[in-house]
Amino acid sequence: MSVQTERTDTGKAAGPGVRKTDVPPPADGTGTGPAGRRGGASAPYLLLLPALLATVILLGWPLVKNGILSFQNLNPRQLILHLTEWRGIDNYTDVLSSADFWKVVQRTVVFTAVNVVLVMLLGTLVGLLLARLGKRMRLVLMLGLVLAWAMPVIAATTVYQWLFAQRFGVVNWLLAKAGWSSMADYNWFGSQLSTFSVITLLIVWQSIPFVAINLYAATTTIPKELYEAASIDGAGTWKSFTSVTFPFLRPFLWATTFLEVIWVFKAFPQIFAINKGGPDRLTETLPIYAFVEGPGNQHYGMGAAISFLTILILLALTAYYLRTVLKQEEDEL
Repeated sequence: MSVQTERTDTGKAAGPGVRKTDVPPPADGTGTGPAGRRGGASAPYLLLLPALLATVILLGWPLVKNGILSFQNLNPRQLILHLTEWRGIDNYTDVLSSADFWKVVQRTVVFTAVNVVLVMLLGTLVGLLLARLGKRMRLVLMLGLVLAWAMPVIAATTVYQWLFAQRFGVVNWLLAKAGWSSMADYNWFGSQLSTFSVITLLIVWQSIPFVAINLYAATTTIPKELYEAASIDGAGTWKSFTSVTFPFLRPFLWATTFLEVIWVFKAFPQIFAINKGGPDRLTETLPIYAFVEGPGNQHYGMGAAISFLTILILLALTAYYLRTVLKQEEDEL
């Protein structure tokens, strides 16, 4: 009777009567057995561990310290004498009972909404334009977007201060040359509306590249066959956008809108460097208000309480966003 010989995974012939499936898995946990599966399951968590530790150290600990500080009465006297005076929830009570705080909250929400709508609308249009341009024009436009995106915030703010300067600003000079002689000496930072207009223009200009480039990258993932099928069905440009492009871009638009809300909501250097929340503190948003009431007035506990409330507002927005995304995923299943 002949004896068949099978080969093992290592390429060596197995003995008579020994099948390939009978060979035990490696003992080092790298095989397909239970030990290997356990090792593979823990690998992602081990890879995430350095990032989680950095987050806890660089963000978690300062957040805890800020929370503790928000319950204290801390000013230069306490700092010099190393005193710790606890106020309990008095800082939060003072902030929440202040009419100025709620005015700043309302102003911040309106300011964020206007900026995000403009950024998403213009950024989406520029992104769709990138998808339709030829290679050379697309390269030129993307180069301009990247340069605008890469400019440091303070450097860009300084340029805008020079552009809208009252006496020697380029904008006033151009408006005067165009026939609006009354704008030759216009003070763009003398009223709430005009100051916010300059700040909004600056933030929108800085934010459009992020939205446009990422949206263009998202359009490259849409199969061309879908556009061909829509064209065969007689769909025009608008119909192709609503039936093909927009459904693919919807998750991206949700995520980008959420990121822009956070970025605009916590915008600090543009507003502070332009006019320090002026005139008459009429352009203060929550981050500026926390800084002025805290380090500005040397009442650090009050500033910590305001900043902590700002974080809670952002967490509420995050929870609403995640709830909406999860609901959309459930509807799609």
